[in-house]
Amino acid sequence: MTNGNNSDQYTFQNPVDRYPSIAPPVQDQSEPGLDKDMTPHVDHGEDTYRGTGRLEGRKALVTGGDSGIGAAVAIAFAREGADVALSYLPEEEPDAQHIAEVIEKTGRKVVKLPGDLKDAEYCSQLVEDAVAGLGGLDILVNNAGKQVAVDNLEDLSDEQLDHTFKTNIYSFFRVTKAALKHLPAGSSIINTTSIQAYEPSPNLLDYASTKAAINNFTKGLGQQLAPKGIRVNAVAPGPFWTPLQPSDGQNKEDLPEFGQSVPLGRAGQPTELAPAYVFLASPESSYVIGETLNVNGGTPSP
Repeated sequence: MTNGNNSDQYTFQNPVDRYPSIAPPVQDQSEPGLDKDMTPHVDHGEDTYRGTGRLEGRKALVTGGDSGIGAAVAIAFAREGADVALSYLPEEEPDAQHIAEVIEKTGRKVVKLPGDLKDAEYCSQLVEDAVAGLGGLDILVNNAGKQVAVDNLEDLSDEQLDHTFKTNIYSFFRVTKAALKHLPAGSSIINTTSIQAYEPSPNLLDYASTKAAINNFTKGLGQQLAPKGIRVNAVAPGPFWTPLQPSDGQNKEDLPEFGQSVPLGRAGQPTELAPAYVFLASPESSYVIGETLNVNGGTPSP
Protein backbone atom coordinates (compact mmCIF):
# COMPACT_ATOMS: atom_id res chain seq x y z
CA MET A 1 0.00 0.00 0.00
CA THR A 2 1.08 3.56 -0.64
CA ASN A 3 -0.72 6.76 0.23
CA GLY A 4 -1.59 7.22 -3.43
CA ASN A 5 0.05 10.56 -4.16
CA ASN A 6 3.79 9.86 -3.84
CA SER A 7 4.10 12.48 -1.09
CA ASP A 8 6.65 12.04 1.69
CA GLN A 9 6.35 12.56 5.43
CA TYR A 10 7.03 16.29 5.04
CA THR A 11 4.16 16.99 2.63
CA PHE A 12 1.42 19.18 4.11
CA GLN A 13 -1.77 17.11 4.13
CA ASN A 14 -4.91 16.48 6.17
CA PRO A 15 -4.09 13.55 8.51
CA VAL A 16 -7.69 12.33 8.36
CA ASP A 17 -7.28 11.21 4.77
CA ARG A 18 -3.50 11.11 4.36
CA TYR A 19 -3.89 7.33 4.25
CA PRO A 20 -7.07 5.42 3.35
CA SER A 21 -9.52 4.44 6.06
CA ILE A 22 -9.27 0.68 5.71
CA ALA A 23 -12.01 -1.86 6.33
CA PRO A 24 -10.05 -5.12 6.25
CA PRO A 25 -12.07 -8.16 5.21
CA VAL A 26 -12.34 -11.03 7.67
CA GLN A 27 -9.14 -13.00 7.15
CA ASP A 28 -6.99 -15.44 9.04
CA GLN A 29 -3.29 -16.20 9.17
CA SER A 30 -1.41 -18.54 11.46
CA GLU A 31 1.09 -16.87 13.77
CA PRO A 32 3.23 -14.89 13.30
CA GLY A 33 1.55 -13.70 10.09
CA LEU A 34 3.11 -12.25 6.95
CA ASP A 35 2.79 -8.78 5.46
CA LYS A 36 2.77 -10.25 1.97
CA ASP A 37 -0.46 -12.15 2.65
CA MET A 38 -2.43 -9.27 4.18
CA THR A 39 -5.46 -7.56 2.66
CA PRO A 40 -5.02 -4.64 2.29
CA HIS A 41 -1.24 -4.50 2.13
CA VAL A 42 0.78 -2.51 4.66
CA ASP A 43 2.63 0.74 3.95
CA HIS A 44 6.14 0.68 5.44
CA GLY A 45 7.24 3.82 3.62
CA GLU A 46 9.02 1.98 0.82
CA ASP A 47 7.90 4.59 -1.70
CA THR A 48 7.36 7.60 0.54
CA TYR A 49 9.81 7.89 3.45
CA ARG A 50 12.42 10.55 2.65
CA GLY A 51 15.53 10.73 4.81
CA THR A 52 17.56 13.82 5.63
CA GLY A 53 20.73 12.28 7.08
CA ARG A 54 19.63 12.42 10.70
CA LEU A 55 21.19 9.02 11.53
CA GLU A 56 24.20 9.12 9.22
CA GLY A 57 26.76 6.48 10.18
CA ARG A 58 24.65 4.98 12.96
CA LYS A 59 24.26 1.23 13.60
CA ALA A 60 20.86 -0.09 14.66
CA LEU A 61 19.38 -3.41 15.77
CA VAL A 62 15.60 -3.71 15.31
CA THR A 63 13.72 -6.71 16.69
CA GLY A 64 10.62 -7.68 14.77
CA GLY A 65 12.22 -5.88 11.85
CA ASP A 66 10.73 -8.00 9.09
CA SER A 67 7.22 -6.52 9.05
CA GLY A 68 4.82 -3.95 10.43
CA ILE A 69 6.24 -1.33 12.76
CA GLY A 70 9.74 -2.80 12.88
CA ALA A 71 9.98 -2.90 9.10
CA ALA A 72 8.89 0.73 8.77
CA VAL A 73 11.44 1.76 11.40
CA ALA A 74 14.22 -0.20 9.70
CA ILE A 75 13.48 1.45 6.35
CA ALA A 76 13.35 4.91 7.92
CA PHE A 77 16.63 4.37 9.77
CA ALA A 78 18.31 3.26 6.54
CA ARG A 79 16.93 6.24 4.63
CA GLU A 80 18.35 8.46 7.40
CA GLY A 81 21.81 6.94 6.92
CA ALA A 82 21.99 4.02 9.38
CA ASP A 83 23.04 0.44 8.80
CA VAL A 84 20.47 -1.99 10.23
CA ALA A 85 20.35 -5.51 11.70
CA LEU A 86 16.96 -7.23 11.56
CA SER A 87 15.78 -9.79 14.12
CA TYR A 88 12.79 -11.92 13.12
CA LEU A 89 11.36 -15.44 13.30
CA PRO A 90 12.65 -17.86 10.65
CA GLU A 91 9.15 -18.34 9.27
CA GLU A 92 9.03 -14.59 8.53
CA GLU A 93 11.87 -14.88 6.00
CA PRO A 94 9.78 -13.75 2.96
CA ASP A 95 8.92 -10.45 4.64
CA ALA A 96 12.47 -10.01 5.96
CA GLN A 97 13.90 -10.53 2.48
CA HIS A 98 11.67 -7.78 1.09
CA ILE A 99 12.71 -5.28 3.77
CA ALA A 100 16.37 -6.22 3.33
CA GLU A 101 16.11 -5.50 -0.39
CA VAL A 102 14.56 -2.09 0.28
CA ILE A 103 17.39 -1.23 2.67
CA GLU A 104 20.05 -2.42 0.25
CA LYS A 105 18.57 -0.25 -2.51
CA THR A 106 18.95 2.69 -0.13
CA GLY A 107 22.67 1.97 -0.12
CA ARG A 108 22.91 0.93 3.50
CA LYS A 109 24.11 -2.34 5.00
CA VAL A 110 21.56 -4.82 6.31
CA VAL A 111 22.20 -7.89 8.46
CA LYS A 112 19.47 -10.54 8.74
CA LEU A 113 19.45 -12.47 12.02
CA PRO A 114 16.55 -14.96 12.24
CA GLY A 115 15.73 -16.63 15.54
CA ASP A 116 13.23 -16.84 18.39
CA LEU A 117 13.38 -14.14 21.06
CA LYS A 118 11.75 -16.52 23.56
CA ASP A 119 15.14 -18.25 23.64
CA ALA A 120 17.49 -16.53 26.10
CA GLU A 121 20.57 -17.79 24.26
CA TYR A 122 19.35 -16.31 20.99
CA CYS A 123 18.80 -12.93 22.68
CA SER A 124 22.45 -12.79 23.67
CA GLN A 125 23.82 -14.18 20.41
CA LEU A 126 21.63 -11.79 18.43
CA VAL A 127 23.45 -8.80 19.87
CA GLU A 128 26.89 -10.29 19.28
CA ASP A 129 26.01 -11.12 15.68
CA ALA A 130 24.55 -7.65 15.11
CA VAL A 131 27.70 -5.99 16.47
CA ALA A 132 29.90 -8.22 14.33
CA GLY A 133 27.82 -7.63 11.21
CA LEU A 134 27.44 -3.89 11.63
CA GLY A 135 30.82 -3.12 13.13
CA GLY A 136 29.26 -1.76 16.33
CA LEU A 137 25.91 -0.78 17.80
CA ASP A 138 24.44 2.54 18.98
CA ILE A 139 20.68 2.16 18.46
CA LEU A 140 18.56 -0.66 19.88
CA VAL A 141 14.86 -0.93 19.07
CA ASN A 142 13.06 -3.54 21.17
CA ASN A 143 9.95 -3.95 19.05
CA ALA A 144 9.01 -7.62 18.55
CA GLY A 145 5.67 -8.58 20.07
CA LYS A 146 3.16 -11.39 20.42
CA GLN A 147 -0.57 -10.56 20.54
CA VAL A 148 -3.32 -13.18 20.57
CA ALA A 149 -6.89 -12.30 21.55
CA VAL A 150 -8.54 -14.50 24.18
CA ASP A 151 -12.03 -13.51 25.32
CA ASN A 152 -11.99 -15.21 28.73
CA LEU A 153 -9.22 -15.47 31.29
CA GLU A 154 -10.20 -19.11 31.88
CA ASP A 155 -9.18 -19.84 28.29
CA LEU A 156 -5.77 -18.13 28.48
CA SER A 157 -3.32 -21.03 28.51
CA ASP A 158 -0.12 -21.10 30.53
CA GLU A 159 1.71 -21.67 27.25
CA GLN A 160 0.37 -18.49 25.69
CA LEU A 161 1.02 -16.50 28.87
CA ASP A 162 4.60 -17.77 28.91
CA HIS A 163 5.19 -17.06 25.22
CA THR A 164 3.70 -13.56 25.41
CA PHE A 165 5.81 -12.51 28.39
CA LYS A 166 9.00 -14.07 27.03
CA THR A 167 8.55 -12.32 23.67
CA ASN A 168 7.18 -8.98 24.82
CA ILE A 169 9.13 -8.20 27.98
CA TYR A 170 11.71 -10.89 28.85
CA SER A 171 13.40 -10.33 25.48
CA PHE A 172 13.56 -6.58 26.15
CA PHE A 173 15.48 -7.25 29.37
CA ARG A 174 17.71 -9.89 27.78
CA VAL A 175 18.58 -8.12 24.54
CA THR A 176 19.17 -4.81 26.30
CA LYS A 177 21.37 -6.44 28.94
CA ALA A 178 23.48 -8.06 26.23
CA ALA A 179 23.70 -4.79 24.29
CA LEU A 180 24.86 -2.55 27.13
CA LYS A 181 28.52 -3.53 26.95
CA HIS A 182 28.54 -2.42 23.30
CA LEU A 183 26.55 0.83 23.48
CA PRO A 184 28.69 3.98 23.69
CA ALA A 185 27.58 7.25 25.23
CA GLY A 186 25.13 8.92 22.86
CA SER A 187 23.35 5.65 22.11
CA SER A 188 19.57 5.31 22.13
CA ILE A 189 17.32 2.47 23.26
CA ILE A 190 13.71 2.63 22.05
CA ASN A 191 11.02 0.23 23.28
CA THR A 192 7.69 -0.39 21.56
CA THR A 193 4.83 -0.31 24.03
CA SER A 194 1.13 0.33 23.18
CA ILE A 195 -2.05 2.23 23.94
CA GLN A 196 -2.96 -1.10 25.55
CA ALA A 197 -0.71 -0.12 28.46
CA TYR A 198 -3.28 2.58 29.34
CA GLU A 199 -6.53 1.26 27.87
CA PRO A 200 -6.36 -2.54 27.99
CA SER A 201 -8.82 -4.43 25.83
CA PRO A 202 -10.55 -7.16 27.85
CA ASN A 203 -9.49 -9.82 25.35
CA LEU A 204 -5.80 -8.84 25.41
CA LEU A 205 -4.98 -9.22 29.10
CA ASP A 206 -1.58 -10.84 28.69
CA TYR A 207 -0.48 -8.55 25.86
CA ALA A 208 -1.66 -5.38 27.63
CA SER A 209 0.07 -6.41 30.85
CA THR A 210 3.40 -6.72 29.06
CA LYS A 211 2.95 -3.31 27.46
CA ALA A 212 2.40 -1.70 30.86
CA ALA A 213 5.56 -3.45 32.04
CA ILE A 214 7.48 -2.01 29.07
CA ASN A 215 6.47 1.51 30.10
CA ASN A 216 7.80 0.91 33.59
CA PHE A 217 10.96 -0.75 32.31
CA THR A 218 11.59 2.25 30.06
CA LYS A 219 11.23 4.83 32.79
CA GLY A 220 13.36 2.92 35.30
CA LEU A 221 16.12 2.02 32.88
CA GLY A 222 16.12 5.56 31.52
CA GLN A 223 17.07 6.84 34.96
CA GLN A 224 19.67 4.12 35.42
CA LEU A 225 21.47 4.75 32.13
CA ALA A 226 21.15 8.53 31.85
CA PRO A 227 24.44 9.19 33.73
CA LYS A 228 26.17 6.96 31.16
CA GLY A 229 24.83 9.07 28.29
CA ILE A 230 22.53 6.33 27.00
CA ARG A 231 18.95 7.44 26.49
CA VAL A 232 15.96 5.10 26.90
CA ASN A 233 12.50 5.99 25.58
CA ALA A 234 9.40 4.28 24.24
CA VAL A 235 6.80 4.67 21.51
CA ALA A 236 3.18 3.71 22.23
CA PRO A 237 1.29 2.94 19.01
CA GLY A 238 -2.46 2.93 18.78
CA PRO A 239 -4.29 0.76 16.22
CA PHE A 240 -1.81 0.10 13.41
CA TRP A 241 -2.43 -2.31 10.56
CA THR A 242 0.24 -5.01 10.94
CA PRO A 243 0.40 -8.83 10.73
CA LEU A 244 -0.42 -9.02 14.45
CA GLN A 245 -4.03 -8.19 13.65
CA PRO A 246 -5.07 -10.95 11.18
CA SER A 247 -2.94 -13.60 12.93
CA ASP A 248 -5.30 -13.81 15.94
CA GLY A 249 -4.35 -10.42 17.41
CA GLN A 250 -7.98 -9.38 16.95
CA ASN A 251 -11.20 -11.35 16.85
CA LYS A 252 -11.88 -11.99 13.18
CA GLU A 253 -15.30 -10.36 13.19
CA ASP A 254 -13.76 -7.11 14.47
CA LEU A 255 -11.27 -6.69 11.61
CA PRO A 256 -13.57 -4.71 9.23
CA GLU A 257 -13.84 -1.92 11.82
CA PHE A 258 -10.24 -2.04 12.99
CA GLY A 259 -8.95 1.38 14.06
CA GLN A 260 -12.08 3.32 13.13
CA SER A 261 -12.92 4.32 16.73
CA VAL A 262 -9.98 6.73 17.19
CA PRO A 263 -10.56 10.48 16.67
CA LEU A 264 -8.85 10.42 13.25
CA GLY A 265 -11.34 7.73 12.25
CA ARG A 266 -8.87 5.28 10.71
CA ALA A 267 -6.14 2.79 11.53
CA GLY A 268 -2.56 3.96 11.19
CA GLN A 269 -0.01 2.70 8.70
CA PRO A 270 3.41 1.67 10.09
CA THR A 271 5.21 4.36 8.07
CA GLU A 272 3.38 6.96 10.17
CA LEU A 273 5.19 5.66 13.26
CA ALA A 274 8.69 5.74 11.82
CA PRO A 275 9.38 9.47 12.41
CA ALA A 276 8.79 9.01 16.16
CA TYR A 277 11.54 6.40 16.33
CA VAL A 278 13.86 8.50 14.18
CA PHE A 279 13.36 11.46 16.52
CA LEU A 280 14.11 9.39 19.63
CA ALA A 281 17.16 7.78 18.00
CA SER A 282 18.64 11.05 16.77
CA PRO A 283 20.72 13.58 18.75
CA GLU A 284 17.95 16.18 18.43
CA SER A 285 16.13 14.39 21.29
CA SER A 286 19.20 14.57 23.55
CA TYR A 287 17.20 15.84 26.57
CA VAL A 288 14.39 13.29 26.19
CA ILE A 289 14.74 10.33 28.57
CA GLY A 290 12.14 7.95 30.01
CA GLU A 291 9.46 9.34 27.69
CA THR A 292 6.63 7.32 26.17
CA LEU A 293 5.66 9.01 22.91
CA ASN A 294 2.06 8.17 22.03
CA VAL A 295 1.22 7.83 18.32
CA ASN A 296 -2.38 6.74 18.36
CA GLY A 297 -4.62 8.86 16.14
CA GLY A 298 -5.85 11.12 18.92
CA THR A 299 -6.81 8.81 21.78
CA PRO A 300 -6.16 10.64 25.09
CA SER A 301 -3.34 9.05 27.06
CA PRO A 302 -1.06 10.00 29.97
